[in-house]
Amino acid sequence: MYLDATTSILHVGNCLSNIGFFDPKHEQILSVEKPGEGNMNVVLRIRTNKRSFIVKQSRPFVQKYPQIMGPIERIDVEYQFYKAVTNKAIESHIPEILTYNADHHLLILEDLGDCKDMSYLYDERNIKTSQLHRLLDIASQIHKSKPLEYPKNMELRLLNHQHIFVLPFLEASDFSLYTIQDGLEELALGYRTDKTLKKEISKVGQQYLSQGNVLLHGDYYPGSWMTKGDHIYVIDPEFSFMGFAEFDIGVLAAHSIMITMDMACLRTIKVGYPGRLNEQLLAQVAGIEIMRRLIGLAQLPLKRSLQEKKLLLEMARGLILNKSS
Repeated sequence: MYLDATTSILHVGNCLSNIGFFDPKHEQILSVEKPGEGNMNVVLRIRTNKRSFIVKQSRPFVQKYPQIMGPIERIDVEYQFYKAVTNKAIESHIPEILTYNADHHLLILEDLGDCKDMSYLYDERNIKTSQLHRLLDIASQIHKSKPLEYPKNMELRLLNHQHIFVLPFLEASDFSLYTIQDGLEELALGYRTDKTLKKEISKVGQQYLSQGNVLLHGDYYPGSWMTKGDHIYVIDPEFSFMGFAEFDIGVLAAHSIMITMDMACLRTIKVGYPGRLNEQLLAQVAGIEIMRRLIGLAQLPLKRSLQEKKLLLEMARGLILNKSS
């Protein structure tokens, strides 16, 4: 049974009762609501007379873009991630698993309460050094986890590969940037026709699809970071896989650069990450992530002028071609 915010309380209760998580004789559901906009999956906050919790359910398509098919098994990857990341240092930064039901593609998690995702940083144009260090520390703890077996998550990676490394750089794209910002389509063309640039992007894309030995979050950007006061949580690891640390850290670097409009944070990240990094690969991932977020489908709530986006795209080109540091 599929659940969403329009499902009746009675049917939600029946579903949760059927999987053994909820007993209507001793607990009553008071409300079913959306805690925020889920990109990949349906996300609901269930409030009862005793507690509240988060229900996540995957579909055979992307929740935000129903026209894009996606593997329904992705919710299992998220479950496996939370199971794998068990060290004490990260325990307080991820939600607790309450139950999982593979048959209904349901993952029930601790409700983190009154949090907000850190997309507000794009408007503030600032990320604190203390926040960067905390995010680096959380990432490094994820990367230290050593699951004995882990899903390859290849179907979702292939989908993500298209949206990161391929579709944003097609000369003829079905996605019109005219609907995003005047002049952006023309600006993008210079990068979409740059064969040297696209060759480097393709190389990194192939590495993304290869099997690595580091557990990754896979989508380490402000939409996956939640904050309550000064405390940071990391959620939504459905893109997780065993890969290379530079991918997570490069994505973090890209969004830090887009937030601040400054390359200085890249140095902070290189120095602050406790593990060894291939700095060229890190820079290339950062550059690709900046570009695909500016000229691809996965747009951000990033209010920047065309001139500022041009500056970011030039920074990104330099990072990809190893002409910036």
